[in-house]
Amino acid sequence: MHTKEEKLEQFSRLLDIMDELREKCPWNAAQTMASIRPMTEEEVYELSDAIVNEDADATAKEIGDLLYHMVFYARIAQEEGKFDIADSISKICEKMVFRHP
Repeated sequence: MHTKEEKLEQFSRLLDIMDELREKCPWNAAQTMASIRPMTEEEVYELSDAIVNEDADATAKEIGDLLYHMVFYARIAQEEGKFDIADSISKICEKMVFRHP
């Protein structure tokens, strides 16, 4: 397994890739929350199938796909001046601490 530093490094890498794709890839730049929503639904089903099939490699891949989508939504919201990924992470942390004091 990876260290916390390695995990943070990979998350930072994902954020950097998202930044570059939104700036340089016409397809990625054109996407909206509404346009990627159906693809997110498909990724959830693919994750579910991987879990049901007890396929660890596929599960890891599909978790990555969903994580990419979450970063994508947060990046779009950031561009709209609404919130960014840090806000989303903070909200889930607050929720979990509240539920499990």
